[in-house]
Amino acid sequence: MKRAAPFLAIFVIQAICAFFFVSDILSSVLGIRTTPISWEMREFLEIGAAIGLVLGVIVGGLMLRRALRDRNRAEERLRRASGAFMVLLEERFAEWGLTPSERDVALFSIKGMSTAEIAALRTTSEGTVKAQTNAIYRKAGVTGRPQLLSLFIDDLMRDDGTIRAAANGGRTAA
Repeated sequence: MKRAAPFLAIFVIQAICAFFFVSDILSSVLGIRTTPISWEMREFLEIGAAIGLVLGVIVGGLMLRRALRDRNRAEERLRRASGAFMVLLEERFAEWGLTPSERDVALFSIKGMSTAEIAALRTTSEGTVKAQTNAIYRKAGVTGRPQLLSLFIDDLMRDDGTIRAAANGGRTAA
């Protein structure tokens, strides 16, 4: 809440000054007679409005910079996670002793492609893809695609919810 106080103060200043200027213009346009305020008070309100606008521009720029920095950090984390995932895939594929064809089928399967789509991409029959898929599941010790994918997700994510580092060629110290 302490971080929001300056933003709230700037917002209040801008709102008061906006109300003053809009009501002043509307009263002139609509011909509503009001009691004039002193020139000192008018100058004070105009200075406050100018300060509020300048502060709003500064705060908006700072918030935009922070948002861009946060977006860049998120993109970097996603890039690292993607790289870590690919390293992890290669480690597990090697550990299970998958053939190059089985690696392709496993990767397409993890990406969510159907047996027919994988067969079309690899220009093989669906029966061949099914046989390769069964070999992959047997070598990985799973019974289906959801379990296969969960192996990678569990391995990629730590207990504290952070992404596994891709350092040391993707291997983490045990």
